[in-house]
Amino acid sequence: MVRLTIDLIAKSRSNFKKIRGLSFPEYLKTLTHLHFSSSSIEDIGDLSMCRNLTVLYLYDNQITHISNLGFASNLTHLYMQNNNITHIDNLANLQKLSKLYLGGNEIAVVEGLETLCELKELHLENQRLAPGEKLLLDPMTLLSLAESLCVLNINNNNIDEIRDLSVLKELQHFYAADNRLYDMEELEDVFYHWPRLLQMDLSGNPVCKKKKYRDRLITAVRNLEVLDGKEINELNRQFLINWKASKEAKKNKNNTHLMAGSFSCPVTNDFNVCHGARPGHICSHANVGAAAVSQVTKMKDSYRGTSRSWSGLVTHLQSSLRQTYKSTKISTHAGRTLLLAVV
Repeated sequence: MVRLTIDLIAKSRSNFKKIRGLSFPEYLKTLTHLHFSSSSIEDIGDLSMCRNLTVLYLYDNQITHISNLGFASNLTHLYMQNNNITHIDNLANLQKLSKLYLGGNEIAVVEGLETLCELKELHLENQRLAPGEKLLLDPMTLLSLAESLCVLNINNNNIDEIRDLSVLKELQHFYAADNRLYDMEELEDVFYHWPRLLQMDLSGNPVCKKKKYRDRLITAVRNLEVLDGKEINELNRQFLINWKASKEAKKNKNNTHLMAGSFSCPVTNDFNVCHGARPGHICSHANVGAAAVSQVTKMKDSYRGTSRSWSGLVTHLQSSLRQTYKSTKISTHAGRTLLLAVV
């Protein structure tokens, strides 16, 4: 088993460059960058003499467990992608860490990052998961990263929802390609909480096949510059925003008119027509509906305490409605539907 130790550093010409006048222990204290990628390393030994280490390259190895990094309080960049890591452990002391690369491992749950308050980039793409398994992100871990994380890469991890990620309000770059995201409304809701988002990649998800997918995301994320690898034209964005605003204004105007029409024509005592209506006058369905409800209430009250039967009320109401339909331009289908609904 290949173990990363001080002895291995001493034997490595690429890492140990003898400086005139410095002993090896003194050299280790000056070491800031350590390169041991693609070195068949399976375990991390005691490196505590490298107390000023800031960047550690250990990608493309066979490491199964993160260990013996408690000494590295000055570490800012940790590259451990493409190993055999199954759990995120023993990073609590790395409070200056700003970039963490763990893609291409076997991690199923993202946790143990609660003390990394300066972490800005988290790369978790392409985890080698069991069939049917998806990458899970612990809510407490996400909350602890809410004020710092700017870049998140979760490409190709069988993820089907991202609602818990909405707390990451400082996010600027989001990569979630080749997952199973499908709910456009959920995405729009989450992105509403990411006002700083500049680049995003969702390519390869089912949601990309939804109608107006690109247009909806461009209007939902106002500062987005690149979507799925394609730059967003500012003129196109403004056109889409104006079009959406115009559409919503028209919808609101129609709703206002519909509500106003429901109360604009008071019912006459004989219930034949709306107040002031003339033969051939077009009364809205809403007007007739309001009239029918009012007339039923009045007729029910008048029938209470009398010997007249309910069937008599129904017959009277049907007769009044039929007279109303003859004097207005309401379709036969609409009239029959309204009659059945009221009776």
